Amino acid sequence: MEQQRLFLTIGLFFLLYLAYDAWQLEFGPKQPIVITQTTNGVGQAQSGNVPLGADNTSSAAIPQSISSNTSVPSAISAPVAKTIQQAERINVETDVLQLEIDSRGGDVRIVDLVQYPETSKDDTKAFRLMSDASKNLFIAQSGFAGKRELNNGTITKAPNHNSIYKVEKTSYKLADGQDVLRVNLFWNSPENVLFIKTYEFKRNSYEISVSHKIENHSNRMWRGNLYQQLQRKDYEDENQSSFIYTYTGGVIYSPEEKYEKINFSDMEDEDLKRDIKSGWAAVIQHYFLAAWVPPVDSQQSYFTRDLNESRYAIGMKASNEVQVAGGSSQVLTNTLYVGPKIQQELEIIAPGLELTVDYGVLTFIAKPIFWLLTKIHNFVSNWGWSIILLTMLIKLVFYKLSEASYKSMANMRKVQPRLAAMKERFGDDRQKMNQAMMKMYKEEKINPLGGCLPILVQIPVFISLYWVLLESVELRQADWIFWFTDLSAKDPYFVLPLLMGITMFIQQKLNPAPLDPMQAKIMSALPIVFTVFFAFFPSGLVLYWVVNNTLSIAQQWYITRIVIKA
Repeated sequence: MEQQRLFLTIGLFFLLYLAYDAWQLEFGPKQPIVITQTTNGVGQAQSGNVPLGADNTSSAAIPQSISSNTSVPSAISAPVAKTIQQAERINVETDVLQLEIDSRGGDVRIVDLVQYPETSKDDTKAFRLMSDASKNLFIAQSGFAGKRELNNGTITKAPNHNSIYKVEKTSYKLADGQDVLRVNLFWNSPENVLFIKTYEFKRNSYEISVSHKIENHSNRMWRGNLYQQLQRKDYEDENQSSFIYTYTGGVIYSPEEKYEKINFSDMEDEDLKRDIKSGWAAVIQHYFLAAWVPPVDSQQSYFTRDLNESRYAIGMKASNEVQVAGGSSQVLTNTLYVGPKIQQELEIIAPGLELTVDYGVLTFIAKPIFWLLTKIHNFVSNWGWSIILLTMLIKLVFYKLSEASYKSMANMRKVQPRLAAMKERFGDDRQKMNQAMMKMYKEEKINPLGGCLPILVQIPVFISLYWVLLESVELRQADWIFWFTDLSAKDPYFVLPLLMGITMFIQQKLNPAPLDPMQAKIMSALPIVFTVFFAFFPSGLVLYWVVNNTLSIAQQWYITRIVIKA
């Protein structure tokens, strides 16, 4: 079979896969949302509790050493509010993060990733992952769920994400030589139960420990359920190419169902309520994510909410009710990750969290490819050269398959004149034509699929490498040489797409034209079509195709001119 037909098969298969994958994400069947009910009673959350309730703001006394807010905004109801209310801001700066925490709810409102510039052209402006701006809302919240009924002799009032906390100071910075930075917020109930919300930041880490300490200074039992949630509007990154589709939306993980996507349209259709042990919830986008990770083995009731105005919430509430006796205290701790999708860090934080680097169904192939790519990068310290060396290694691994393919094509080339004569002899009688061809293949001991099957085996590797180069944050704004300062962006001068088209054209010329005139016209147009198509692809991916095509040309020449004739 001709090399052109092989390339056409690979190209169409590849493009159909990408189109199908994007269609499935956008319009395909949705993951079934399991609705469960929890039973009322001690030790379990009451059914119907929603961590989006009325304000529990208290003006009860706080220790004198803690400053008070000058004003308290009126409470809002989160499901119907069009804007997020603000109070006093706390600025936090570490070596990798710049955050703003609002005293209303103690929410994480703004997160800038200082080591990730917004664009490669301006490295002074950090990429903003989270914001409470109405256009691109994305915030992290936590608090205690309200109760529908009060039990005699117990206290249930507690701060939620609408409550106003007291703060010690409004500016924190991780100093040189300091490895841990803690930010404390305080809320006291009328019954004299003190809540201390503490954010703990570590040097060179996007992992944030969020703890809630409950100090019960009363003589009665306090009861409640802690929740965490992420709110995000359905908006797209303005810097994201419209030609490249990557998933943006909710994700949950459970040991049973593993990695599940819950996109915003799912949240509109139905609220999720599922009990999960040892799981996590996140909102992901291209290269970055925010995730709430509860303690291992903790039972949580996971939920999603459509908050209207294209605003959605995903999170979890502790299934087991916390009880703190009078005169005692208890600390509840969860992990909040806000940052890039760095696989080796994510897999340490929680099982399956590294799957937010979404390689799709071919993850089992893509992960070893990424591992090899990083090992090469550790040696050469340049992602462009790493891609080139990886491509060479892949071609080396598949050398024998390619050799078998090119040998089969060489045998097909020998009988090409006979095939042309058969076509002229039998004309439009396809049945007799096929019978004569099969007889000739049998006499010459030619397998007509011999050139195609070895290439088809390599297709999953090509697709996996596509996702590795597209999803890996390490390639974001990674430079190579000359004007290639961002391998995740298109080539601004279109040099690589043109080279890809030229190498594809040369590959076609190395083989005889197809017998079918219509097929010949299609094949002759493919280099132009693919050049235009790849003009908008990330330059790192196009670099791979250019190197792969160039190596294929050299390999085919060597095998057909040297190996076969030897």
